[in-house]
Amino acid sequence: MSQWSQVQQLEIKFLEQVDQFYDDNFPMEIRHLLAQWIESQDWEAAANNEAMAMILLQNLIIQVDEQLDRVSQEKNLLLIHNLKRVRKLLQGKYHGNPMHIAVIISNCLREERRILAAASMPVQGPLEKSLQNSVVSERQRNVEHKVSAIKNSAQMTDQDVKYLEDLQEEFDFRYKTIQSLEQNDKNSALIKQEMLALQAMLNTLDYKRKEVLSKIGRVIHEMDVLMSNMLTEELLDWKRRQQIACIGGPLHGGLDQLQNCFTLLAESLFQVRRQLEKLDELLTRLTYDGDPIPVQRPQLLEKVNFLLYNLFRNSFVVERQPCMPTHPQRPMVLKTLIQFTVKLRLLIKLPELNYQIRVKATIDNNRRFVLCGTHVKAMNMDESANGSLSVEFRHLQPKEMKTSAGSKGNEGPHMVTEELHSISFETQVCLYGLTINLETSSLPVVMISNVSQLPNAWASIIWYNLSTNDPQNLSFFNNPPAATLSQLLEVLSWQFSSYVGRGLNSEQLNMLAEKLMGQQVSYNDYQLSWAKFCKEHLPGKSFTFWIWLEAILDLIKKHILPLWIDGYIMGFVSKEKERILLKDKTPGTFLLRFSESNLGGITFTWVDQLENGDVTFHSVEPYNKGRLSALPFADILRDYKVIMADNVPENPLKYLYPDIPKDKAFGKHYSCQPNEVSKPSDGGGKGYVPSVFIPVSKIFNDSTEPHSPSDLLPMSPSVYAVLREHLSPTAIETAVSCKLSHS
Repeated sequence: MSQWSQVQQLEIKFLEQVDQFYDDNFPMEIRHLLAQWIESQDWEAAANNEAMAMILLQNLIIQVDEQLDRVSQEKNLLLIHNLKRVRKLLQGKYHGNPMHIAVIISNCLREERRILAAASMPVQGPLEKSLQNSVVSERQRNVEHKVSAIKNSAQMTDQDVKYLEDLQEEFDFRYKTIQSLEQNDKNSALIKQEMLALQAMLNTLDYKRKEVLSKIGRVIHEMDVLMSNMLTEELLDWKRRQQIACIGGPLHGGLDQLQNCFTLLAESLFQVRRQLEKLDELLTRLTYDGDPIPVQRPQLLEKVNFLLYNLFRNSFVVERQPCMPTHPQRPMVLKTLIQFTVKLRLLIKLPELNYQIRVKATIDNNRRFVLCGTHVKAMNMDESANGSLSVEFRHLQPKEMKTSAGSKGNEGPHMVTEELHSISFETQVCLYGLTINLETSSLPVVMISNVSQLPNAWASIIWYNLSTNDPQNLSFFNNPPAATLSQLLEVLSWQFSSYVGRGLNSEQLNMLAEKLMGQQVSYNDYQLSWAKFCKEHLPGKSFTFWIWLEAILDLIKKHILPLWIDGYIMGFVSKEKERILLKDKTPGTFLLRFSESNLGGITFTWVDQLENGDVTFHSVEPYNKGRLSALPFADILRDYKVIMADNVPENPLKYLYPDIPKDKAFGKHYSCQPNEVSKPSDGGGKGYVPSVFIPVSKIFNDSTEPHSPSDLLPMSPSVYAVLREHLSPTAIETAVSCKLSHS
């Protein structure tokens, strides 16, 4: 079943998450129509290779053309229109930057895998529960309702101001008419009656002025309360969700809703400001003793300007945190002299500001690093699919400055990976007589000079964003706080769901908890130190817990990803636990687990039964990425042989735990069928018979354990190199049997 087919079967709450990241940058129609083709391409590799990205873009357009031909024959007018629009988008927007569409599609596929993994988990973790709090959702609805109500109130006040203006014009006309009469005419009874009517009209004017000022005051107060409380909380919640999403958590949404609220409030504030300007205009034409306008208007205008300043300052946000395109799943880790991207948005979307706001990017003021590349750009509404007022920096590079002694600064592994920096942005908004300076900053970033520092740097990013919602605590690692183990385990599961497409279940997390704690404990409230996570070596090992886990992630990603996604790798299980699981199983039942003593290693253990009925266990020496680069792991499981005392090679692996036939579990991942590799090539191949690696181990019958670790190693590549040049697979087995029988 394709990944897209699995997505379509999700519950509605997960489908809503999928809907959030498909937009005009990569329309969902294309994802649906070209599902299998899209999933068969290596978009992640193309995101870092411009030539490959260009080829994939051209092929994508060809695929769209083929779909367009098909729907044209079916006369599906709506789909024809949409496909033509998509084709135009692909050719126009990405022709000059094909890697951008590769990054977008790669990110979408990764998010789908993360959501599928989250949907398969039986229980939500504490962090994810907090992000989906019903109280938060209720507040979001309340904010939208109140903003809409404020907008309506401001529009109704507009009508009151217009009525006041009409009333004053009538008063002004009648007053000037009386003033133009001769002195004798002014003493007539009719004129005196008119003067009384004018006085009554002035009283009405005074009442209406006070009423309009009172209504404006109430609208301003409502906006002040909304901005100070609920809207501020909404913005802080969005920023916290962004932090969590950056370290692998659920995709954060809601920025478009916030933009709508900010924009409506700004429009309402400017509307109220125009109303106050109109009152000032009316004041210049008519004033009197006790006139409320000169007393109240300055205070109200000052409050409106204050709210506008605050609204604009809060609306300037980092929409997408700094990230190297080469490492899309490791945001906020930046390598010197390598380009990174970052996107900013002004949540107040006013057409008057399009291309009028120039944003400047700088790095923090310690003068150790500078930014190279285009660091000043104008915000516009044309580059974003949803028309938001934004700017994306795509060609920034951090460069380390030389010290006064002429050498670069300290680049020790802990010094670099625990030193936080900030990318800052500043601009100025000039609108309707207001000049507002805006500043914002990225979340703390870690600078590295070598890719080998990336794992520890990423650990710092995880720990920071897990432990604090302070966006600018650059001294955080001077005294890093402990983290709740339950929350840390949830984040570790996210590393697997976001990076390799499948999260960890409760049993796997329990094993990691035991690994961190050294014993079985209830870890719900346990506090784990930063040193225990990333700096102190595991007992008896030369590496830390995090480096061990990161090596496993790398192994899965590069060598055993399909098997991991299918859920056939138990992975995190101790030697003691695996024996408990296997002891009552049918001989030949095996499970796959990650090595605890080797970095980036995977092994398999199977259960066997001796002639006397005793149960015995065998574990092969772990396969690392070097061996798996030469031979796919699924093929190893298929072809693995052991040599027993009678020198007859046989495959001991029959059932994947608990009772799944091996070929049923792994058959679709075999690179070829065994009977195919023994056939001579049609062309003769210079007279040679094609050969294949066969992993072989020897087990002694006088012991339930091998004499040394190497006894369960696959045969060395040098031996295979000789054998495969001269022997068929059958002859190889015979040669191996003879060799081992005389060893």
